[in-house]
Amino acid sequence: MLTDTLRQIFKRDLQKLKIEIEAYKDESNLWAIDRSVTNSAGNLCLHLIGNLNHFIGAEFGKTGFVRDRPLEFSDKDVPREILIQKINETIDVVDLSLGKIPEEKLQEEYPIIVFTEPMSNEYFLIHLAAHLSYHLGQINYHRRLLDC
Repeated sequence: MLTDTLRQIFKRDLQKLKIEIEAYKDESNLWAIDRSVTNSAGNLCLHLIGNLNHFIGAEFGKTGFVRDRPLEFSDKDVPREILIQKINETIDVVDLSLGKIPEEKLQEEYPIIVFTEPMSNEYFLIHLAAHLSYHLGQINYHRRLLDC
């Protein structure tokens, strides 16, 4: 089942996100920006947490999560331990929410128009996994570049 595969991928990559956040030698560097690196690792982490809690947790898990997307990019100096806690909570929310999706629902239309036209739940969930992976790579690069 695709939902089982997606659960494994999201869990794997969220665990990697946690490892990346923990790997910063200097916690203040989580919030560093430099020249063309305009998003800090901390803000990308908050963005991923908000994104997944909104699009998976609130929609499929009916968690009641309310997203504040601008805050994901404007909040600063959130302690590392809080980021880790939020990642752990997101792992649980995503896993439980995806576990509620019957396979036949994957072909149904996602309830929110996110881009310019409707898409299936399957398409959007795969997009969200790719989005997580994309920003995870940015965080890894950010750490290696700015946490010397």
